[in-house]
Amino acid sequence: MPLSSDHRWLQPSGAPNDEPRSGHVDGIQIGIPPIPGPRGLLRVFTPYLDHPRERLVNFIAVEPIPRGETLRGFSELEPSTLDPGERGKRFWSADDADAAERGAGDAPARGTTEVVDGVETLTVWIGVERFDNAADVRVRVRFFADRPHEVEVAGFANATSAPLSHLILTATMGNWARLRRLHLADRVVTAGELWPDFSGTAFAEHARFPLSELSRDGDAAVVSATGDEEDPWSVEYAADTAEHWRFLGRRAVQTWRVDDPHPELEAVVNARWSYWASASPIPGGPAYENFEIIEPFRQGAAFRFSVEEV
Repeated sequence: MPLSSDHRWLQPSGAPNDEPRSGHVDGIQIGIPPIPGPRGLLRVFTPYLDHPRERLVNFIAVEPIPRGETLRGFSELEPSTLDPGERGKRFWSADDADAAERGAGDAPARGTTEVVDGVETLTVWIGVERFDNAADVRVRVRFFADRPHEVEVAGFANATSAPLSHLILTATMGNWARLRRLHLADRVVTAGELWPDFSGTAFAEHARFPLSELSRDGDAAVVSATGDEEDPWSVEYAADTAEHWRFLGRRAVQTWRVDDPHPELEAVVNARWSYWASASPIPGGPAYENFEIIEPFRQGAAFRFSVEEV
């Protein structure tokens, strides 16, 4: 995959069969299918944590809720109408919002670079197949040259969408890093404390933390999650644990930052005792799996997601 002229950005070449993966050459990167893995999910790559190129650190799902409803759409789980027989909504990349709204192009988008507040940025738009609940949305992914380990993700409703009450962009794979420590303003909350007797193959009930419990950096709300193991490489896995669940690389902290939080914002987490789609127990007990920033829908509301070595 070619680099930009200053070798800062990773961008597709424009060829139809190129990999739809963009971001910092030596930093955080975002990809979409057909990069291997489930459909309907953004892939988050962090090669600076000594990961092989195909190793991803987390996924981000798109989960809209129309106004007046309680059930959300699930980009990973809903059947596709554009690709009959496939589970998971189709994603495509685009260079601008209008192209993302119109539909898939012939090739992965290169994205556009510009200077925002004196900092060079790379922006890629992700189009999303219309949901069964009539939500029709797009996602903007933006990288900043001075923040190589951070990506900004923002959700937008298209003109044809049902009115939305929420557009939740869910990080779905905390189990791989075995994230068990949630860092709030005045305390650290562990998965074991929240769900002391939890086991089995389902998800734990959600735990919710309002804006008042989150750390603040000026106006911004900040919440982070880390593992609780000093040596996560040496744990013993059940014999039937799939290879892709086994930790490698460096330990890291995953952080969500909202620069302009809505007063009703909540950080919401759940947990699993076993790895997704298996009965293989997670070494050390339950770990956070899904992490969500939930607030009433605002067009273009964004959060910044970073992954830094600890």
